[in-house]
Amino acid sequence: MAWRPRAKQPSGPIREEVSVLAKPLDTKFSLLPGALSLSVVRELFRLVFEKYRWFSPVRYGEAFLDGRLDPNRADLDELLAFYEERQTITVAARTDRDFVMVYPSKPGSAHPYAGTLSWTTSTREADKTNWRAAHARQVQEIMSLLGSPLAQAGLDEDFARKTRRWVSAGDGQGQEQAITVRDSSEGLAGIYWRNFFGAPFLQLLGDRLEALPAECRQELSDELVLVQPYELPAQAGTPEGDARERQLISLLGPECFYDHERHVKPLKRPGFGSPVH
Repeated sequence: MAWRPRAKQPSGPIREEVSVLAKPLDTKFSLLPGALSLSVVRELFRLVFEKYRWFSPVRYGEAFLDGRLDPNRADLDELLAFYEERQTITVAARTDRDFVMVYPSKPGSAHPYAGTLSWTTSTREADKTNWRAAHARQVQEIMSLLGSPLAQAGLDEDFARKTRRWVSAGDGQGQEQAITVRDSSEGLAGIYWRNFFGAPFLQLLGDRLEALPAECRQELSDELVLVQPYELPAQAGTPEGDARERQLISLLGPECFYDHERHVKPLKRPGFGSPVH
């Protein structure tokens, strides 16, 4: 089950009542090794909360969201001060429907490419044509700001089923979760609703991108291509959605993706330079 922000001592209910159909929609940006500079984080927050207005920030913190902001006049300096001290931050709305997590890799980490920026909202937003168009533009702009090589968007449960699997526990008692693909340096866990491939993945996939159906591929710039197997994120996990994903993977090269039937990691991976520690 995906992590959800929470308050240590909530003063009132923060859970929003939504229908079964209103599932969480995640947009995940892969980060290169190392912390994000304060100037980059400041610009990120300006874009997210002032230009794009993803949501009104009310709560912030790390494991517990104890910090409080005035939703009518968010103090970005307060958020920056927290990030500067912790080198990570989660910012959420009044409810847990909308939140952003900034989680760069730590210096000397065994997994230097595991840093992520993650934005979660309701999949209902993607039902709106204008929202989908804005989403593509915003992802492109944020990838450029962060130098992100990969961004993917889809149902929270789709990320869970493609990046985690249940295996027998080491002590033989019950089961535990194992990771399929930890981060972008290990290749691709699968195809999601939207897949924004930056330069390392364009080099990995090469001319095979040209073999995709025209309606599934959009060249956003010389170094960024959007691959989208179906119109709406809710189509993930359906027979039709799964079939289209398999078709695109077969065209792009199965060796670039995790094999979920044989549980084999991608045989071909993007080329990254040596991480700076």
